[in-house]
Amino acid sequence: MINYTKPPKSLLRKVGKAIADFDMIRAGDRILLGVSGGKDSLSLLQILCHLQTYAPVRFELGVLTVDPEVEGFDPAPLKAYYDQLGVTWHYVEQPIMEEARERLDGDSFCAYCARMKRGIMYNTCRREGYNVLALAQHLDDLAESLMMSLFHGGQLRTMKAHYLNDAGDLRIIRPLVYCRETQTGAFALEAGLPVIADSCPACFTAPTQRAYMKQLLAREERQNHHLFANMLHAMKPLMDETPP
Repeated sequence: MINYTKPPKSLLRKVGKAIADFDMIRAGDRILLGVSGGKDSLSLLQILCHLQTYAPVRFELGVLTVDPEVEGFDPAPLKAYYDQLGVTWHYVEQPIMEEARERLDGDSFCAYCARMKRGIMYNTCRREGYNVLALAQHLDDLAESLMMSLFHGGQLRTMKAHYLNDAGDLRIIRPLVYCRETQTGAFALEAGLPVIADSCPACFTAPTQRAYMKQLLAREERQNHHLFANMLHAMKPLMDETPP
């Protein structure tokens, strides 16, 4: 039996609505969840474990942690946590920081790292027979991505809630797209989830575009409490690329 903490109804309602609205989980799916050890991915792990107990469709769940071998970042304790939960886990170590120093050409470290991690996740899905990759980005992430796209790319774009990868062999889902970061943070704290601090030195060398957008949106929300609800309403057409 899976030993999980029941998430609050507010989170379950929003995740359940996102899954239904974007047809994220289908009967017989084998879902691999990328777990970094942060509050969002650990919260989503608890939510999906709970959904397995009563969802009208049956699905399998596995987890993957990619260790980029960055000094100070130690996700190894997650192995024992996965065993406690009783979920199938995969753990891949790759010296991404070291590789970036040698190969980086005109790209940011964060973009390089994200691309490498995504490739590892896709390869693990294929090797282990998963047809769905679940990621833990939430509404705040989508709003920040929209602002970055507008300000710096001149485009109306944000992350998709559910889409097919370029190769056409994997579906990618983001069940937290209706949830706020404050919700996952509060749940992780209340449930005592074993959050692993992100200590990547590249993340602290200079303020990032995403950090700036987060601060900008926080200032605006203090004046407009409906800000994120309004942004979600505007973004929904951009989020929908649900595969057949």
